Amino acid sequence: MRRIKIFDTTLRDGEQSPGVTLTPEEKLAIAHQLARLGVDVIEAGFPIASPGDFHAVRRIAQEVRGPTIAALARAAKPDIERAAEAVAPAENKRIHTFIATSPVHMEKKLRLSPDEVVARARWAVGYAKGFVDDVEFSAEDAGRSDPDFLVRIFGEAIRAGATVINIPDTVGYQTPWQFAELVRYVIENTPGIENVDVSVHCHDDLGLAVANSLAAVRAGATQVECTVNGIGERAGNASLEEVVMALYTRRDVFGAETGIRTRELYRASQLVARLTGMVVPPNKAVVGANAFSHESGIHQDGVLKARETYEIMDAELVGREAAVLVLGKHSGRHAFKKALEELGYTFNDEEVTRLFTRFKEVADRKKQVTAEDLVALVEDQRTRAPEHFKLQDLQVHSGTALTPVATVRVATPDGEVTEAATGDGPVDAVYQAIARAVGLRPRLEAYRIEATTGGTEAVGEVTVRLRNGRAVVTGRGVAPDVVEASARAYLDALNKLVAGVGAKASVEAP
Repeated sequence: MRRIKIFDTTLRDGEQSPGVTLTPEEKLAIAHQLARLGVDVIEAGFPIASPGDFHAVRRIAQEVRGPTIAALARAAKPDIERAAEAVAPAENKRIHTFIATSPVHMEKKLRLSPDEVVARARWAVGYAKGFVDDVEFSAEDAGRSDPDFLVRIFGEAIRAGATVINIPDTVGYQTPWQFAELVRYVIENTPGIENVDVSVHCHDDLGLAVANSLAAVRAGATQVECTVNGIGERAGNASLEEVVMALYTRRDVFGAETGIRTRELYRASQLVARLTGMVVPPNKAVVGANAFSHESGIHQDGVLKARETYEIMDAELVGREAAVLVLGKHSGRHAFKKALEELGYTFNDEEVTRLFTRFKEVADRKKQVTAEDLVALVEDQRTRAPEHFKLQDLQVHSGTALTPVATVRVATPDGEVTEAATGDGPVDAVYQAIARAVGLRPRLEAYRIEATTGGTEAVGEVTVRLRNGRAVVTGRGVAPDVVEASARAYLDALNKLVAGVGAKASVEAP
């Protein structure tokens, strides 16, 4: 079977989703999970976009091993130099440079002639080649570009040293049969293309990103660019888990395979959803809550008799069946550490001690801590912003005939502050009290609560999105009590605002 490389751009294109801003620690956590997942390439960011993006890419290049670490750069000297500096520590590094090739982009945006665009592409690839051996060249808006012009510019890029050429459907305009024809035409007519990887990068504006990507694979593409949960600009990108499982499940059709460890798919999906605040719809293919659920009596009867009657994939194959793992308040540090290892986590003794303390706080209030609870606790703690403000105590009085009143005690750099406030509900009262205590009052743009497992004792996980001017941040909190989880999420977001997280540069990209 042909080997299809998976190029993940969750940390670059995915983070360009409206309202999504990740801290360097959150990006690193996702990058480590992508490495466990087995992606071939991690596009870690756009280093020229901001100092924060540069430092995140560099840290990933320093700490994440296995996948190639790529950085995006326009066909401009400062971009390429910044990208080269960011990925320098990686054991396998790539610079991904691009320029627009469609008539509307060349004329209206770049204001360059086709000859000038070709010259700039040739120069950019050659310049990037001076820093790294692995250079990818993308023709932005290739889906609306002249096929013969693509053949010409890709040929020049290959002669200049490109190791990967990328055909992006930047605006999600293509249909599967048209896109397959375009990819096939480029492959059949571009000199030297047999010596490089042919990549595709499809957007989902018409809901065809996955279908277009798969059509491109049948036409000869050797790399697919995608994101976890399909997040990305506008309607998003091709969904990694859907592309991977389509290739696996229908390998009889595609004759292709990937190096993805499919049992890590669900965990990757949940992590990205948690850190970005972008909830996975219940009916989402492969990783949605309903993907392996059956309510119809006919379906239930069939599945009970033989799973293959209505299930074309095994839930365990994508990591949907969590390990049977239960801890309680009497569980010791050794059992806790072993449980972390079984879930794929590796921490030093200091980190284990800090996580164990938080685990004990939860276990004292919850009879059983499941694998799902533990994952939520770990991810909440290891991606938490430095605690400029810290919750010390929380009391809420509420009832059907009472106006909710919340009293909070918050540790601040100037000492502990106690404040009380009323609100429309207990959570609103808590947020009003915290705002008074810390002296900040950003706008709450989104609030979401989920239970990590079923049952009345489930750990509550709250995600909030706050806006303060141009800065938008996402905060998370986990606790057995949903009001406490809400307070922790709000303070996490406030800590990110104080740390200067959230201002996202606006940049063009494939």
